[in-house]
Amino acid sequence: MPSHTFSVNGESVTVDAPDDMPLLWVLRDLLGVRGPKYGCGIDVCKACTSHLDGEAVNPCVVPVSEAGGREVTTIEGLADGERLHPVQEAWLEQDVAQCGYCQPGQIMAAVALLRRTDAPSDEDIDAIANVCRCGTYFRIREAIKKAAEAMR
Repeated sequence: MPSHTFSVNGESVTVDAPDDMPLLWVLRDLLGVRGPKYGCGIDVCKACTSHLDGEAVNPCVVPVSEAGGREVTTIEGLADGERLHPVQEAWLEQDVAQCGYCQPGQIMAAVALLRRTDAPSDEDIDAIANVCRCGTYFRIREAIKKAAEAMR
């Protein structure tokens, strides 16, 4: 079985897995990283959104072979020790989560957006397209705006 070496949340890992195994399964099942959630497995719901070299990706459709030598960041790697990322802080302040299942993916997508623009419009935020079955989109939008303001 092929070996794949990459970094997860700043730590180098090597896993033995088929080249075409979805990165999500490697993270969750082989490495025990539970933040990225399985929702659909076909890049629709985006509950698994994580970062690959700083860009938002959906590891349910990214084969582990694409992670070789790269940096994978999940919700677990977002905080700086005990200090939450400004997006995580805004999520708490705006009381975004209801069931919470989609929140790791929502937060990771928001962080990627705020890396691209420090003043996102409503259209920018709506383009994230992560599914929240509880319908907290208004609070998500407000949290992203609050985080953007805090990060400027």
